[in-house]
Amino acid sequence: MTPKTLLYETVPASGALLYLEDVTVLFDGFKALDIERFELQDKELRVIIGPNGAGKTTLCDVVSGKTRLTTGRVYFDKTEITSMTEESIAKLGIGRKFQIPTVFDGLTVYENMELALPRHQSVFGALFKNRTAEDRDRIFSFLERVRLADSSELLAKNLSHGQRQWLEISMLIVSEPKLLLVDEPAAGLTDEETMRTAEILLELRGQRSIIVIEHDMDFVRQLDAPVTVLSEGKIMSEGSMEEVQSDPRVIEAYIGR
Repeated sequence: MTPKTLLYETVPASGALLYLEDVTVLFDGFKALDIERFELQDKELRVIIGPNGAGKTTLCDVVSGKTRLTTGRVYFDKTEITSMTEESIAKLGIGRKFQIPTVFDGLTVYENMELALPRHQSVFGALFKNRTAEDRDRIFSFLERVRLADSSELLAKNLSHGQRQWLEISMLIVSEPKLLLVDEPAAGLTDEETMRTAEILLELRGQRSIIVIEHDMDFVRQLDAPVTVLSEGKIMSEGSMEEVQSDPRVIEAYIGR
């Protein structure tokens, strides 16, 4: 399918990398998502919070192409992606990290990273193509940032949960997406691992656009980023953590529970 190029006739001339307009998603008559407008600027870090069933994961599903819209449009990097496949959207530069890390347990940490390289995204490509010094330096640069360089030859199945999270984030980054969708990166982590995960995401601020879905409010505060609050599929409030925390609707729907 040939992407439809958009000249920002309907998208604000604000440099938005991601833009959703009049988006609804219905599941068996239930409106899981009902968003009039949502936009993310280039290289912006945004956190999305909300109670269970608020539509957070559905929003990421729509952006990544996993879930089809009932109505509305989605634009990414001046291209309408509303009807595009997950694979086509990924190739445009949207990468996703799910709540449960999806790494290859039978491969080493280093081999997992090789597999994520843009031109090596197949097991055959990762294991049998010639590796360049640039590839190796790039991989170890990321592994050092997440403190996994000394574990490069360790099988992924032997990593802790936190280390698996860091490996998957590194795999996502090394694949060079323009936008990262990160689903509950702090889930199941120790306090130390949570702090390190926040540091990793903050190090990426200004380098990539990032949407983080999270329930851990302490983790959200560490990110110190703009927050969008969803409730019943709608955007209830947006602003700094302090601003949304003081919103009576948010207190009633989520934070005050």
